[in-house]
Amino acid sequence: MALKLFAMKKDVITVHVVSDVACPWCYIGKRRLATALEQWKGKTVEVTWCPYQLDPNIPASGLDGHTYLLRKFGDLERIHEMTERLKALGAIEGINFNFGDKWLAVNTLALHQLLHVARDAGYGTLLKERFFKAYFEENLPLNNLEVLQGIMGEFGWEPSTTKKFLPIKLLPLPYNKKLPITNNWG
Repeated sequence: MALKLFAMKKDVITVHVVSDVACPWCYIGKRRLATALEQWKGKTVEVTWCPYQLDPNIPASGLDGHTYLLRKFGDLERIHEMTERLKALGAIEGINFNFGDKWLAVNTLALHQLLHVARDAGYGTLLKERFFKAYFEENLPLNNLEVLQGIMGEFGWEPSTTKKFLPIKLLPLPYNKKLPITNNWG
């Protein structure tokens, strides 16, 4: 997770946070930022979530989480140590990381598209939190249209509305330009 301070208006501090739903450290960082902002007594802080893909090469079908981690880190002992550390640190932040058998590594581009729309509608932060929980705690396959329709339904979307914003080819041009830039920030 990368933080960038972009602008300070007279009464507002704007912070751009670059993160990916597939990043467990980003989930922890999001919770820590939320706690810090709850305690902050200064100017109003506006947080904008910017897209970043940890691994844009994951196929649309996703990869078994254990296979993915083994390919990425190459050592079962290292993976075990990493996931146990994440579980311990996550617990402190109220996160119940679940790297069980149902955990699926997914390409997050579709999630970023939905987050982009949600941000413009005023609930991007809430959706970001919901995606993190679905991905890391509930082990929901976030590459499945019906699962995404269910989550977006929690925000009042009809299934047809979610389907309208997918597949990825419908990304707005400014978003397409932003993703490579933020990938370089992270």
